Amino acid sequence: MEEVLNKLFEAVLEGDFEGVKSNVQTALDANLDPTNILNDGMIAAMREVGNRFEAGDYYVPEMLIAARAMQSGMAILKPHLLQADRKSSGKVLIGTVKGDLHDIGKNLVALMLEGAGFEITDLGVDVPIEDFVRVAQEQKPDIVAMSALLTTTMPMMKQTINAFETAGLRDKVKFIVGGAPVTETYAKQIGADGFSSDASRAVNVAKSLVS
Repeated sequence: MEEVLNKLFEAVLEGDFEGVKSNVQTALDANLDPTNILNDGMIAAMREVGNRFEAGDYYVPEMLIAARAMQSGMAILKPHLLQADRKSSGKVLIGTVKGDLHDIGKNLVALMLEGAGFEITDLGVDVPIEDFVRVAQEQKPDIVAMSALLTTTMPMMKQTINAFETAGLRDKVKFIVGGAPVTETYAKQIGADGFSSDASRAVNVAKSLVS
């Protein structure tokens, strides 16, 4: 069955939607453990996608295509994973802050985090502060991830963190921030717990914050 997992790994790397789906189904039909299919076939492939991105061999389009191909396989695998009761890496609440409609980077981070085993709640774009707070109260995430692509919307990140302090939630979650104009220095200034300049690093930052 090693061969099926290798084929699945390659299909994710190549962004081959049909190949991912057929190999996930083949692995399930052969009674392979769904958690192994996820970890050894798909998460391992997404880790390699991240490595290639950092090495400059892959760019954002290749990462997006691979992540979406993986998601097509996840749609088939998810019901089996729920039965297998796999251990989650943690819960992440993610969104682009109020006033900002950019979503490509945010979507990619969400896909990469899901690929690493995190449970994702994506609030979308132009997310009001009160929505971040309300959903965090309901879902009790480990991490709140905020994206901003405009310098004019960056202050919303600080205001959101302040709102969590006011609501008595600040010590219950870790904040990760990112987006083109956001820097590590800015992240520290506003009191965020982590910063990532790209989607593949976001996975490592998230893992370090929940470990």
